[in-house]
Amino acid sequence: MTEPRHTPLHALHLELGAKMVPFAGYELPVQYPMGVMQEHQHTRAHAGLFDVSHMGQIVIRGDNYADAAQALEALIPADVLGLAENRQRYGLLTSEEGGILDDLMFANRGDHLFLVVNAARKADDLAHLRARMDGVEITEITDRALLALQGPAAEKVLAPLAPEVAGMRFMDVASPRIDGIDCWVSRSGYTGEDGFELSVPADRSEELARKLLAHEEVAPIGLGARDSLRLEAGLCLHGHDIDEDTTPVEADLGWSIQKLRRQGGAREGGFPGAEIILSQFTEGPARKRVGLRPEGRAPMREGVTLFAEAEADTPVGRITSGGFGPTVGGPVAMGYLPVELATPGTTVHGELRGRRLPLTVTALPFTPANFKR
Repeated sequence: MTEPRHTPLHALHLELGAKMVPFAGYELPVQYPMGVMQEHQHTRAHAGLFDVSHMGQIVIRGDNYADAAQALEALIPADVLGLAENRQRYGLLTSEEGGILDDLMFANRGDHLFLVVNAARKADDLAHLRARMDGVEITEITDRALLALQGPAAEKVLAPLAPEVAGMRFMDVASPRIDGIDCWVSRSGYTGEDGFELSVPADRSEELARKLLAHEEVAPIGLGARDSLRLEAGLCLHGHDIDEDTTPVEADLGWSIQKLRRQGGAREGGFPGAEIILSQFTEGPARKRVGLRPEGRAPMREGVTLFAEAEADTPVGRITSGGFGPTVGGPVAMGYLPVELATPGTTVHGELRGRRLPLTVTALPFTPANFKR
């Protein structure tokens, strides 16, 4: 059995009393002594600091930005070429069958593209990019940590250390010096809250983390609260809510495919699975990702089978993510249902411990986004 990898902040997590668990080949904090519920609520009310250094950081360079952008557009159904300098977008790596190989962030850094990909997929993504992109240089960044400072107080915490971040809007990127440390910063995150993701030289990451944690508004947050925060925000987790058997349209991620890459657009198609994905925009998918609110207090988690009626014999779908939503004050879930059952207000039933219990189809997100537009 392979020993789990450690991030540059591993010793700090142990010092802070974190409970460590294996995740995507790493040993990472699932919670701290505050506990998942309070960590979740602290992030929504103040600011939480997450270690996301396990994520993949990739730089793609061509002779110029347009070269790198055109090469990436051949692999993802998004407008990369038209992305303004120092802006970031959410995108999907698709398969020839129209499935989602990974979801990622990509940023226009002037003379190159900067990508952040999922930890469990980074080796596969690198191999995929290198096998299919010609005339560009693809570099995995292995000497930098990645921190996420999330919550309504994030700007208040970070701006005294780097005043220019106060002028950033959601999905802006910049390269400020934060307390003397050269950082790559995006105003983004995966909690539904305002916040920043900070790529930091690995050998300075603990220094910066300690500086941020010294602020009265900031607490360390583990994977447990990260999951409940992104679930309330209606955000997908690859390998659970989206995978190679799920198309972007089924996953309700069609918004990530700009009009010029769709049918009739200036750069229509030209990405893996285009025929299948684009046909679903016009014909509609057979199933769709939906929000679900179980009745009562018992959470329904991933894998719970869904039925149209309490007495039905044939399942119609399954839950892909589920748990207790501390901000919502009750259980929340996401899953897939046939489109005819995907309308908010529809009642379906989930099988939990041998009983069929009702859930209501609900619009996503469960908690309104709080981004700085």
